[in-house]
Amino acid sequence: MDRIILASASPRRKQLLDWAGLSFDVIPADADETIPSGLTLEEIPIEIARRKAAMVQAKIEPGRIILAADTLVVVDENVIGKPVDRTDALRMLLLLSGRIHHVITGVLITDSKKEVAFTETTEVWFHKLEISGIEYYVDHYQPYDKAGAYAIQEWIGVTGIRSIRGDFYNVMGLPVSRVLQQLKMFS
Repeated sequence: MDRIILASASPRRKQLLDWAGLSFDVIPADADETIPSGLTLEEIPIEIARRKAAMVQAKIEPGRIILAADTLVVVDENVIGKPVDRTDALRMLLLLSGRIHHVITGVLITDSKKEVAFTETTEVWFHKLEISGIEYYVDHYQPYDKAGAYAIQEWIGVTGIRSIRGDFYNVMGLPVSRVLQQLKMFS
């Protein structure tokens, strides 16, 4: 498939699609990521992905496949966004320390004729993290563009995650194997 456009500036999503051997173009979508009210936790990332896809759709010729996604980190039914600064990142990681949280990625695939949307949820359990380790991670990895202030494939994931239940790559930002299965509908 050479008609795919990734509607994302995420280097992690790009890397995952590269690993999957897909041919694709990248058109970042600077869509409004404000969380809409009245939606379930599973509906929120799909709605944001739909906004991203619509922005890209307006810029391209018909017939291209647009792949858009949005990832949420959820603790106790509360969405944890991207940190605004160091203090916010430290706060988020302290909140996740020693606890289970859920990573929900909403995916939308469309070619303007048909649309497939789904969510993937992965449960992540952190060990109790020491403040010195959290500070080290934030200062060295600066996770300000990451929901929940962490990346599973970085130092904190390697040293701090006790277990996960679900798709590892979903926590990186895209449930790639499921995306590949859904893309078959567009060939």
